[in-house]
Amino acid sequence: METILAHAHTLMYTILALMPSRYQRDNLEAMLGLFLAADGKPLPHYSKSKSESALSRFLNTYKWPTRKLIRHLRQQAIEQVNSHCPLGRKAFLQVIIDLTTLEKCGQFKAFKNLITVYNGKRGLHIVVLYLVVGQWRIPWNFRVWRGKGTASPSQIALRMVRHLPKDLTKRFRVKILADTAFGTKDFINNLRKLKYHAVIGIGSK
Repeated sequence: METILAHAHTLMYTILALMPSRYQRDNLEAMLGLFLAADGKPLPHYSKSKSESALSRFLNTYKWPTRKLIRHLRQQAIEQVNSHCPLGRKAFLQVIIDLTTLEKCGQFKAFKNLITVYNGKRGLHIVVLYLVVGQWRIPWNFRVWRGKGTASPSQIALRMVRHLPKDLTKRFRVKILADTAFGTKDFINNLRKLKYHAVIGIGSK
């Protein structure tokens, strides 16, 4: 437990150091504090060190190196997962793919190209990819489905699977877990070409 806490502290300070200004660093630190408190109150207005408007500006107005932060977090996740890889036969890397809908009822100009209707639900339809190894469950990637005439959820999922880091796919046996939203012939055939195990829901007519 002490090792995990030490790693978490190191990771947190490394992330804070990526912020371009002291003001943004303080805002991010306040937000991390809300989440790490784990008391079910992560929303900005519960912060005791920063105002709700300050945290809103940090998230919506100011520019900060999100791509660099994501790359760093992913590399840290890979190192942690590989460090706990058991000796002997390759363990399974479970790749869970899910289609999550965030329903929206009003008009959102900033999201007008992202809000669509899928299975009778209007909102943001997000394809999410998780990695699971032993007790580790890591949200790894996501993409928004942009509606008819664009890449389908199964095509989006296939792209994300193909871009899984080789540091993991070579070290583990990959097992894809997905529901009926991804049970297309093209998706299944391409997983076979990648030689991945798969458990996928198939819709019945």
